[in-house]
Amino acid sequence: MKIKVCGMKYGENIQEVSALKPDYLGFIFYPKSPRNFEGEIPEIDENIKKTGVFVNAPIDFVVEKINQYGFKAIQLHGSESVAYCQELNSYDLDIELFKVFSIKDEFDFSVLAPYEPFVDFFLFDTKGKDKGGNGYTFDWSVLKNYPSKKPFILSGGIGVAEIEKVKEILKTELPIYALDINSKFEVDGVKKDVNLLHQFFKEIKGECV
Repeated sequence: MKIKVCGMKYGENIQEVSALKPDYLGFIFYPKSPRNFEGEIPEIDENIKKTGVFVNAPIDFVVEKINQYGFKAIQLHGSESVAYCQELNSYDLDIELFKVFSIKDEFDFSVLAPYEPFVDFFLFDTKGKDKGGNGYTFDWSVLKNYPSKKPFILSGGIGVAEIEKVKEILKTELPIYALDINSKFEVDGVKKDVNLLHQFFKEIKGECV
């Protein structure tokens, strides 16, 4: 099971978290977010896929950040259209593309079908007042109606307290590709707690890290 740690902001913390060897590290480019990233990303293990997270950003801005930071994945966390995803694909940027959809108690999965040719993974997050980082889970039972074979990333309020719940859903036949974690591991603002992350990694990946 792959793990993405999102909302990275501070250089030393980025290096501490990268030492745990997550599969993805997410950097948010959204001025309204307390995790909005500015500055330079320190050198990290090349096997960790740096991921840029955007909310209804102009495509030129997304492409600029891909080139600036060497992103290997892009997460679209707004109301980006199918045409937007298709256009971003046309740039031949050699990136993985995640399209986020927010869920609370129900969801119309039919809206996903037009996106399928243009994205690599869907990401399901909790619908809340903020664009991510709301700190609570949605009703995962909704996912039993997921009609697609397209792999998806599970997000939204996942922390150490959710480990057993995560293990249960991973036993299902749902095509869960990765877990996306963020706010439940934060201390001192938006800095990530490395000890808590280590505990989570060990439980989910079943190995010492």
